[in-house]
Amino acid sequence: MRGSFFGLNVAVRGLFTAQRSLNVVNHNINNINTPGYSRQRAVQTASRPAAAMDGTGMIGTGSNVISQERVRDEYLDFKYWSENISMGEWKAKTELLSEMEVTFNEPSESGFTKILSDFFNSLQELAKDPGSEAARAIVRQRGITAAKYFNSTAVHFEKMQTDLNMRVRTKVEELNSYAKQVQQLNRQIYIAELDGSSANDLRDQRTVLVDRMSEIANIDASEVVYGKLPDGRPDKHFLITISGKTLVDHYQISELAVEQRTSKLNEEDVDGLYEVGWADGNTLEIKGGELKGYLDIRDGKEGMNGSPIYKGIPFYMRKMNQFVQTFAKAFNEGYIDRNTDYTIQPSEDGIGHTDGFGADPDGIDGPMGASTGIRFFTMLGDDGKPLSTSEFIDGETTISGIISRYDKLTAKNFSLSEDIVLDYNKIAASDTDMEIGNIEVLNSLIAMRHNKTMFSEGGPEDFMKSLISTLAIDAQQAERYTANQKAIVHQISNRRTSFSGVSLDEEMTNLVKFQHAYNASAKMIATMGEIYDTLINKLGV
Repeated sequence: MRGSFFGLNVAVRGLFTAQRSLNVVNHNINNINTPGYSRQRAVQTASRPAAAMDGTGMIGTGSNVISQERVRDEYLDFKYWSENISMGEWKAKTELLSEMEVTFNEPSESGFTKILSDFFNSLQELAKDPGSEAARAIVRQRGITAAKYFNSTAVHFEKMQTDLNMRVRTKVEELNSYAKQVQQLNRQIYIAELDGSSANDLRDQRTVLVDRMSEIANIDASEVVYGKLPDGRPDKHFLITISGKTLVDHYQISELAVEQRTSKLNEEDVDGLYEVGWADGNTLEIKGGELKGYLDIRDGKEGMNGSPIYKGIPFYMRKMNQFVQTFAKAFNEGYIDRNTDYTIQPSEDGIGHTDGFGADPDGIDGPMGASTGIRFFTMLGDDGKPLSTSEFIDGETTISGIISRYDKLTAKNFSLSEDIVLDYNKIAASDTDMEIGNIEVLNSLIAMRHNKTMFSEGGPEDFMKSLISTLAIDAQQAERYTANQKAIVHQISNRRTSFSGVSLDEEMTNLVKFQHAYNASAKMIATMGEIYDTLINKLGV
């Protein structure tokens, strides 16, 4: 038989065990709305039994709470991080491609199709009365509107690229900030767990940070065993890597950095775009997350042999530049730059605006003699004003030299020539001087609307429709991928919540269970007290 107060000690242990379990329930209920919190449970075991004094066996000594366990499935965490990387990338692309679609503004009353249609319709109206000043004024205005459409679209894309550049920098800084917080938590967790405890709440905080980091870049996170601690437990270090290189190595951190490019990656890029790498100078390939989405849209260009790596802002800027160069070349000169062999060949009739004659209402040069050699489209100069034909041609006299001047045309600087802006009577209609009713040149210009040889996609409208359709398909694809990834991530998140989340019903059940255990232990203490009172004070009286 053990000491006289053996039974009382057993009851006290039960009281303390129930009390600690109630504290765990209380902690869970208080954190039911805490983001990333994992429910905890008290691990209760029977305490070490004692041998009976008479050698008849072992006597139970009650119960103990040996640890406070964090309920977590690490596999679900790894799965969530893996899928969250893709969701971050496609969510960013969906947002940005939708913004690019809005920029083209198709279909609408202010989109390219409507603007081009209005421009050619104004030419047809002029063909009905080539001497009409009102019709000429409308052609000039519609030409200005067409040029400004490309100007504004290009400016918006440049601004969008600049904004994306700042987003890239912000995300890199955000990733570094999270990495530093993980580093600090690693230190706190490691120190707190040296005595065998589990830093449950600190581990939850670290998991939340890794969740956020996984949406930004293609990270891998894991605990790696580096050896054994003095008490025999594994010595675990927490690591986060990006594309194979360590971002956080337990107490150490390798920060990311952005550095402005010394030269443009694409001709269409704005100045000062950032390259993402490691602060120690090593290069970094971002393979997923929001950063991947931002970089693809900011830098996406055509790859080898014209195949697109990803069709981002530079791709669409290049296509718009190609349009204005080819269209202006055909409209002004009557020549088309074939993509097949890169030679200069005439269009179907070989007549452009420069071959025609405009109106001369004063009669100084005859009724149709004011615009010989005038280009309808040129470009904006450095001062933002349209160049005249002579300024645009810049002294070139050969066909190849004149055609090479169109290489300087971009969607951003595309413009009506100063000649037409200052005098709409220089709009060419006739192919012969002194013939007011002759509209051969005008008919040739109107026919360019349906010239299927101008672009590989067909006519001008076909080219732009193809470009806008490509963007629409990319946006639809990104939206579909985003929806799929959201469904996957949501499913994994629900599984994590069902496994690790706090259930109020379950906690209330545990509350009642442990409360009854506490009350029973207290009753046992009271009973043992009565026994000892009888034994000590009343026995033999």
